[in-house]
Formats: sequence, C-alpha cells, structure tokens
Amino acid sequence: MSEYRNGFDIDGVIYMGNTYTGVWPGPNDIIITGRSIEEAPETRRQLHDRKIFNQVFFNPLPWAEKSRVTSGQHKGNTIMRLIHQGNKIGLFFEDDPVQVAEIQKIVGNAVQVVHLVHNLTEKENVRHVISDNQK
Repeated sequence: MSEYRNGFDIDGVIYMGNTYTGVWPGPNDIIITGRSIEEAPETRRQLHDRKIFNQVFFNPLPWAEKSRVTSGQHKGNTIMRLIHQGNKIGLFFEDDPVQVAEIQKIVGNAVQVVHLVHNLTEKENVRHVISDNQK
C-alpha cells in the first residue's frame, strides 16, 4: 500500500451529475472542496449516501464570497498545510481549469494536479441544497 494519499475535489470529480458516478477516493484519501463550510451538512449527506466517508476540507469563505479563484487558492493552501504537517499527498484531482491554475501556483511541483476535462458539471458557484425528497 502506498504511503501517499490522494486529494479529490467534489464537483466535477467525485460528483459528475446524476448520470455518472465520477472518480471515487480510496479509504485513506482526502477531499478538498471549494464548497463553502456553510454547505457542509448537505455535502456530507450527499457523500454518505454514496458510501464516501473520507475527511473533507471545506472552503472557509461564505458561499456568497467564494469564487473559482478563491476555491483554487483554498485547495492549494490546504494541500500545502497538510504537507507541512507531514502528510504525503501524491495526486490531486480537479476539473476546473481556473482552479487547476491556482492550485499549481501554490503547490508547484509538490503535488501532481490531475486535470479531468469534461463538460458534465457547472464550473461556476452553484448552491448545493438537498431537497426534502432527497433526505
């Protein structure tokens, strides 16, 4: 077993709409999402419904203040903080080219960013609310 852990974005990586299952993290991998901490309860429910129980790092910015750029910066800074704490991060999976660029500015060669290219999900700031019939 590799001592490296991989990192995964949610939207466009783990979640690719209702038709496709997306790319799933292994049991020791981490999730770093651009979703605001305000969206944590519904996001955890969505992940748990898919039997995904990995550690999730949410964007600390309020939903109304975050952007694709700040989400990428949050992911890059979180990766570097985890590395400085002694974690070995091998790959980070991301679909948004704006965020890929921001992450790479911060992590440099410390982590390989895998850019998943598709048009299955919205790249802009979308609110993730679970309706009553999805609970």
